[in-house]
Amino acid sequence: MKVIFVGDVVGRPGRRALAALLPQLITRHGADLVVVNGENAAGGLGLTEETAIELFKAGAHVLTTGNHVWKKKDFVKFLDTHERVLRPANYPPGAPGRGYAVVPTAAGTQVGVVNLAGRTFMDPLDCPFRVGMEIVEHLRERCSVILVDFHAEATSEKVAMGWFLDGKATAIFGTHTHVQTADERILPGGTAYITDVGMTGPVDSVIGVKKDLIIEKFTLQIPVKFEVASGPVVLGGAVVEADEITGRATNISRIQEIWEGGNA
Repeated sequence: MKVIFVGDVVGRPGRRALAALLPQLITRHGADLVVVNGENAAGGLGLTEETAIELFKAGAHVLTTGNHVWKKKDFVKFLDTHERVLRPANYPPGAPGRGYAVVPTAAGTQVGVVNLAGRTFMDPLDCPFRVGMEIVEHLRERCSVILVDFHAEATSEKVAMGWFLDGKATAIFGTHTHVQTADERILPGGTAYITDVGMTGPVDSVIGVKKDLIIEKFTLQIPVKFEVASGPVVLGGAVVEADEITGRATNISRIQEIWEGGNA
């Protein structure tokens, strides 16, 4: 079976590029399941019910998020009611929403999807390694194919998670930095790994935000209100092929597609 994972969708340009490009990618790769990180889909920061529905209509089967999942207060209710919209599982017990889901493909294969957040240079959450292993071992009783979105800042923490879950999870997709890395590989235990799949957002930007604003913030050290950039959009992601019986990945390749409709 094949899975497409799409990196952090940034604002309206990212949503429009996803709607334009994802159906083609699904057909081209023969994808059985699509997971999209949508934590920046609403105005570049957070998610709303409307934008989540838009991502589902574009072709996503599951939405993952990260540290910005709480930015839109009205979205918390949607987290509690929609089983296919995830927040990092290592938030403390009692936090709204859920951190993992089991989703069937059209062929009936049960696929586990786990969302985790890192702690290095980020919020002091519960241990993603301990929580991640507990969830993965629980899911292995129900399904062989298990996908993990590890939303983290530090490359070292992401690489460590890849080795930690090697042979346990089918694939570890790093998200959060919005910069695609070129280290995709199959680890010895059969786990597909990439440190960061990149973003789905404007190319001529600083991680999706208007570059002049970010430069102003860095050079003047004053607060700046971020705005999503315009122009051509890159869709960043990865496609993984896996044995649906054993859950072992057999191939991983990066996706980088340019959509020129960002100014329309």
